[in-house]
Amino acid sequence: MIYEKILLKVLLGPHISEKSSTLSGNFSTVIIKVSICATKLEIKRAVQNMFNVAVKNVNTLVVQGKCKRKKSRITCSSNWKKAYVTLKRGQNINFIGSSE
Repeated sequence: MIYEKILLKVLLGPHISEKSSTLSGNFSTVIIKVSICATKLEIKRAVQNMFNVAVKNVNTLVVQGKCKRKKSRITCSSNWKKAYVTLKRGQNINFIGSSE
């Protein structure tokens, strides 16, 4: 029970961009924003439990926050982590509902 609650806090949401839509169409890879302290194994288990799909591979990277200058202040956005989740052949995750 407690472990399932932890897995629900791992996934923050989909990362939707032109690159992610290309990867999902050609290579069945989904890009997901995840918690900064999440491990690959936790991400894999969370995706398998939430979406009922078979995960082949998980690659992660930390995106560095950007610093912007406004007049005399410098503000920086925080770092965040994204995961490239490769699904097994025939599996699919559809974040945007289809109109079928």
